[in-house]
Amino acid sequence: MKSANVTDYLDDVTLFSASQEEPQWMLERRKEALNKIDDLELPAIERVKYHRWPLMNVGDLNNEVINEEVLPSFTELEDNPLIIQGRTTTYFEQMPVELAEQGVIFTDIFTAMKEHSDLVEKYFMTKAVPSDEDKLTAFHTAFLNGGVFLYVPKNVVVKDAFESLFYHQLNDSSAMVKHVLIVADDNSELTYLERFQSVGETAEKLAANIVVEVIARPGAKVKFAAIDRLGKEVNTYLNRRGYIMRDASVDWALGLMSDGNVVADFDSELVGEGSHAEVKVVAIATGRQIQGIDTRVTNRASHSIGHILQHGVIREKSTLTFNGIGHIIKGAKGADAQQESRVLMLSDKARGDANPILLIDEFEVTAGHAASAGRLDPEELYYLMSRGLPQKEAERLVTRGFLGSVITSIPVKSVQEEFVQVIDRKLAD
Repeated sequence: MKSANVTDYLDDVTLFSASQEEPQWMLERRKEALNKIDDLELPAIERVKYHRWPLMNVGDLNNEVINEEVLPSFTELEDNPLIIQGRTTTYFEQMPVELAEQGVIFTDIFTAMKEHSDLVEKYFMTKAVPSDEDKLTAFHTAFLNGGVFLYVPKNVVVKDAFESLFYHQLNDSSAMVKHVLIVADDNSELTYLERFQSVGETAEKLAANIVVEVIARPGAKVKFAAIDRLGKEVNTYLNRRGYIMRDASVDWALGLMSDGNVVADFDSELVGEGSHAEVKVVAIATGRQIQGIDTRVTNRASHSIGHILQHGVIREKSTLTFNGIGHIIKGAKGADAQQESRVLMLSDKARGDANPILLIDEFEVTAGHAASAGRLDPEELYYLMSRGLPQKEAERLVTRGFLGSVITSIPVKSVQEEFVQVIDRKLAD
């Protein structure tokens, strides 16, 4: 994989930073990351060979293709907090006055850097995802060109879901490098939903680099849901990570419905006593698509709980690999790490792998795993077909039920319905 060359891009990065009126600390972090890219290794994803994917094609950082046709009509809008964004440009932003009066912040990442510089600087790639962790996180820091920031103050409970829609314009050949930073302060509660979707057409191979950091401070409760629908021309690196403190919890519901190659790193760091993470992941791979997904929960504190549930469906000549990693660090007495990874293959030429890994460095803990890769249960199909359903419809219903655990975890009913439609499209194509 060709790296971004420092001398080629330093001027572009500096110009972009100036155009967004970034504080000096962000420009310095960009430059530092740019200088480290060539010396860092790619993240290791077991059993997935992705080193030749074009994940570091920068393109023209300072020339964005705009598409405002993605905006919904006002009659379709709900009252919940909402941001609609292209690569860098924010097309629409909606924030209820009562939330702003409580100190809630929900805005694009560059506005947040200007108006809430100290708060963003404190958490941006300092706890959940270090900038210099590997080549792709350094690339992300250097070439970040969009994203959002969400902060909910202490003891504030927000009932409505925060929603972000990120549209990737396919005739924009530049990499989409998005950062989502969520900070839930002490004893706060929030629900966040994000969707990544490609629009338009292209014959080029494109790159997306997405990093999400969720900081759950003591006693905070976060529900996070995502539906990814990037195009088949897009090679995507996804890093969604939680840093979860004492008695805090993060529930993840992640739907990987993109059509292009995907390598993903989903990680929950349980750093506080009594912290809790539930991670539910579903993925559908079609065509010749390759998806490699590392889902890790690291129990660093006593009485922390981390559960992983991964279900995937593979069609045609595609490949899907689930690596589930549960790691209990020495000193985390009373910790609980459980995982289940299951892959359903709908084709003789599909390749699936469910790879459970348990790393236990402490006594007095609870840990377990289950993994399977197989085909549709013929008895279930026979039962449905005996009641008049065609085979294809029977397969679709069984598959939808197989993925149902994440569908029901999506916090907005209209988006649940959208998710079902996306699943049906992926299974019908």
